[in-house]
Amino acid sequence: QVQLVESGGGLVQTGGSLRLSCAVSGRSFTAYHMAWFRQGLEKEREFVAAVNWNGDSTDYGDSVKGRITISRDNTKNTVYLQMNSLKPEDTAVYYCAAKSADWLTRRTPFLYANWGQGTQVTVSS
Repeated sequence: QVQLVESGGGLVQTGGSLRLSCAVSGRSFTAYHMAWFRQGLEKEREFVAAVNWNGDSTDYGDSVKGRITISRDNTKNTVYLQMNSLKPEDTAVYYCAAKSADWLTRRTPFLYANWGQGTQVTVSS
């Protein structure tokens, strides 16, 4: 088991930027592929981005591609989500998640066994 703690959320104006962080403790960080999901009010949980265990493969949801970058620092046991050109529709609770196998299913939330508590991102128009 691992513990995930997100930080960096907040209120930002349209066009602004935020950097989310997810600190991971417990088992070996490099045993996990990492991802960010988000859930807006009365919406389903949506895939945002994923990075594989060593950082050389990434994937992005269509709604954020070109505006968001996921990265990880395996020396700090931390994964990051750099969000630029934010829009009101990016408003959601952002969750960090970890899975230990099968990169192919990285976009499927129910296959992630480990989740953080979430951090709120609000983009004002």
